[in-house]
This record gives sequence, structure tokens and C-alpha cells, in this order.
Amino acid sequence: MEQERINKITKIIVDIMFYSGLVVFVTLPWTLKLAGIYYSKNFSEHYLSMLFIFAAAGIFGIIIIAQLRRMMKTVISGACFVYDNVRSLEIMAALSLSITVLFIIKMFVVPTPATVIIILVFFIAALFSQVLANVFAEAIRFKEENDLTI
Repeated sequence: MEQERINKITKIIVDIMFYSGLVVFVTLPWTLKLAGIYYSKNFSEHYLSMLFIFAAAGIFGIIIIAQLRRMMKTVISGACFVYDNVRSLEIMAALSLSITVLFIIKMFVVPTPATVIIILVFFIAALFSQVLANVFAEAIRFKEENDLTI
């Protein structure tokens, strides 16, 4: 019963993140201009390149959250050890690595200390997602072998 509650709360949080991400993505051109006013001259000089980097990273982030939403549905249904979740984790790993590359590029456009942190976080997320995908794939293989033995 407690686990069901935690799953529902987690799903609500992931849903809020998904829809918030869409709002942030849609408003990105305006919020980036606003940030340029308050942040630095260098920031506004590179508006288009920053818009491209943040928009691409935003799309990748939204897709990552969409994959999490798909996975949460399998968790709630009680059938989480399926190959669709392995695929979702592999997609999340690739997208996290793509965000890492985008922010490495950003370091050459507008370097900030926060960019280094973002690079590290998404690189670790990529590694974590890939390792978890491998663990899920192995668990599914064991499960299928076990199902065949019975």
C-alpha cells in the first residue's frame, strides 16, 4: 500500500516535470532574452547559439522525462522488467550523453561554472542509465529463463 502511494506521488512529480518542461521550452526564446539582460553582455551576444544549445538540450530533457513517464506506467502496472524499459533507459543514456556534448560546446561559447556541473551531472546520468539498462536486460533474461523452467 505504501509503495503504491510512493509510485503515484512519483508519477505526479514526473508529470509535473514533463509539462513544466514543455512550458519552459515554449517560452525559451523570451526567457533567454530576459536572462541576457540581467546576466552579461557576452550572454546576449551569443543569443542564437545559446538558444540552439538550450533548445536542443530542452528537447532531449523532455524526451528523457517522457521515457520516465513510460517506465512509471510499467512500474504502476507491476510489470517493470520488460524490454521496453531497457530501450527507454538506453534512449535516456544516449540523450544524457547528447546533453553532455551540447554543454561541452557551450563551454566554448559562454563558459560558466554551472556548465561544468551540468556536464558532470548529465555524464553521470548517461552512465547510470546505461548501467541500469544492462541490469534490466540481465534481469529480464533471468526472468525469462526462470519462466521457461517452470
